[in-house]
Formats: sequence, structure tokens, C-alpha cells
Amino acid sequence: MAEELERSQAEEPKDTKPGFMNPVAGFGVTFKAMFKKRLTEQYPEQQKTTAPRFHGRHQLNRHPDGLEKCVGCELCAWACPADAIYVEGADNTDEERYSPGERYGRVYQINYARCILCGLCIEACPTRALTMTNEFELADSSRANLIYTKEQLLAGLEEGMVDSPHAIYPGMDEQDYYRGLVTEAAPGTERQVAHSKGEVVQEADSTFGGTEPASGKVIGR
Repeated sequence: MAEELERSQAEEPKDTKPGFMNPVAGFGVTFKAMFKKRLTEQYPEQQKTTAPRFHGRHQLNRHPDGLEKCVGCELCAWACPADAIYVEGADNTDEERYSPGERYGRVYQINYARCILCGLCIEACPTRALTMTNEFELADSSRANLIYTKEQLLAGLEEGMVDSPHAIYPGMDEQDYYRGLVTEAAPGTERQVAHSKGEVVQEADSTFGGTEPASGKVIGR
């Protein structure tokens, strides 16, 4: 037993560096960093360009005619590891249609006080309704302001789009939308009244008798 102990001690490498050199070697890293060029960024005066696939604020996308791509399936909420997404789906009707499918996302919220911007939600989305933008300035002084609603996340209208709800493109179905066959809103497409949001049709007062039609103007609650 004693011979094995002596043999193991003999095989161990001996530290030949003097003890007083250890602090000097540690400070060597600091001395090297002192002469390197500083990489200070002048933010926010000079904003750095982010990478093309940067994970920033989310966006709910639309079809080329303005209907929403979100079908309210809640897969993004299930995939979120931080439980930051809340979704409530609802059924479309011919009188109030928000997406080409049977359902749409009636309520959509993302809590950026919890979100870790991992991107698992966009991987789970089956319709590519949810993507991530390059916007990263999400700080706020209120926790309530960090909860983004559907209205804040929904993409804006582009040329050829009509705001939802409105009727599906004539002669097309849900599959045609995802095949890219719908490129813009059909001629004459008009926005429907969003009864689920409390909108009503304004009945204009007639000065020409009861035969004059109503203005058809949509107003809020």
C-alpha cells in the first residue's frame, strides 16, 4: 500500500512555477484587455442593424386580400415554454368572416414580461400566421403595457387588401388561399360589420322620406 502511494505521488506533475507568479499571470488577462480597441455602441443614438432572422416582436400576418392567417388553433400557446401566449378561438360566419377557415383567433395576447423570444411559437404555427420581426425595443415602465393584444400584433393593410372581416374571395376555398392563388381582394369587396366587437350599422336620418336607404356606415359601440 505504501509503495502504491509513493508511486502515485511520483507520477503527479510538480508545479515548477513559483507561487508569487500566480497573481501576475492572472493580471495578464487584464493588461491585455486594456490595450484592445473598445467596442462601445452609441445606443440609442446609433442603432445597430439586426440580423435578418433576428427574433424580435411577433406579428400576426394576413392573406393578400386582408383576411387573417391565424385560425385560433392555440398550438403556439401550447408550444410556448414561458406560458406567455394566450389565444381564444371562435367560429367564422358568412356575415362575419376573419379568416378563410372555419375558425379564427378572436383573442390573441403575448405577455412580453414572460416571453423569452425563443421562436418555438412560430415553429408550431401551421399556417405561418405568426412570425417575428426585427423590432427589439420592448421595454416599458408598466407591466400592463407589456401585454400586446391582437390589434397591436396584427400586420397593417397593404395595397389590394380590405380590412377583416369580409367575405372570402369568390370561387376560392381555404386551400386556395394557402396555395397562393389569392393575390388581392376581389373587386367590390367591402368590410363586414364586426358584431362580435360591438359594431353596429349607423342608420342615417332621412330627409326624403322612408324610401331612402340607410347610409350603411359602420360605427363602434
